[in-house]
Amino acid sequence: MAIDKQLDTLEVMLNMGPQHPATHGVFRMVLSIDGERIVDVEPHIGYLHRGSEKLCEHEQYSQIITLFDRLDYIANFNNELVVCMAAEKLMGTEVPERAQYIRTILCELNRIASHMLFYGTFALDAGAMTPSMYAFRERERIQQIFEATSGARMMHNYFRIGGVKQDVPEDFSQRVAASLGPIKETIEEADNLVTFNEIFLARSRDVGTIDGKTAVALGLTGPNLRASGVDYDVRRVQPYLVYDRLDFNVPLGDRGDCWDRFWLRIREMDESVKIVEQCLAQMETGPIMAPMRRISRPPKGEVYVHAENPRGDLGVYLVSNGGDRPYRLKIRPPSFCNLMSLKHMMRDAYVADAIMVLGSIDIVLGEVDR
Repeated sequence: MAIDKQLDTLEVMLNMGPQHPATHGVFRMVLSIDGERIVDVEPHIGYLHRGSEKLCEHEQYSQIITLFDRLDYIANFNNELVVCMAAEKLMGTEVPERAQYIRTILCELNRIASHMLFYGTFALDAGAMTPSMYAFRERERIQQIFEATSGARMMHNYFRIGGVKQDVPEDFSQRVAASLGPIKETIEEADNLVTFNEIFLARSRDVGTIDGKTAVALGLTGPNLRASGVDYDVRRVQPYLVYDRLDFNVPLGDRGDCWDRFWLRIREMDESVKIVEQCLAQMETGPIMAPMRRISRPPKGEVYVHAENPRGDLGVYLVSNGGDRPYRLKIRPPSFCNLMSLKHMMRDAYVADAIMVLGSIDIVLGEVDR
């Protein structure tokens, strides 16, 4: 006599991280999988939490800059800029032109260095070793410029409320200009080596797709949003520093997949090189600090300032009670907000694709956890 057997499927829970090298830091994903397919994902964050926002309430404004260095530690200058701009806006401080150009050059070089790291590590996620060698060679060239300018390779503490800590070295313009040629060559090498490689295309095309409307609803910003075809760049929408005087394009994707998010950052490096070239041509001599008190005491009030970080829209909401320390400071972190899209991108993807999807978002856990 035949016996009918009911076959039930069982979802398996799979831990990925927090020590997994492909999680790009101490980030844990709990994957619900059915066979090789991802049914759902639950992100676990907080392993690097150290209360940065609360610490800001107990530090003078000049000391807060060092805390912002440690948020997105791949884009230190871009972080320092936003907190300085928030205090300057509240105080009505006019930053000298030379300082504005110095800030723009350093932020764009930092964008290139950040995207270079993404290029190398994302290629590693796809199984390619050589691109990381190219990326780190060029990052080192840029880091040496940063070190010569600020005295530090990463935690620069160089921007100041009202300008910058000190003027750039005498050979700064020549050194930056000389580095742009090799940087262009490396960007071209990156494009030729990876972008249309058939293995890379198979791993990244139509993987982790998200449309523009969903991306906006989930709070995506930066290259991840523009890869979905949404034309939003803070440098264009609400220009700051000297971006309104510069000619540059905002690259856009059309599918919102892993490949688009990779390709967009390659194109953004080209635009950053153009921006730096224009700044070097326009920058003139002059003061690098606005005349102001050594200890900043913004008037009572509140202000929100945001800028285009390499990972997206970085915002600072600052509340002052007239003292030398913020009454409240809230950060709008792009990496944290971009993680909201992870569930949408992961569903129905293969387990092997989880690494590619997470890598394409390009998170930094120091900023996610704060």
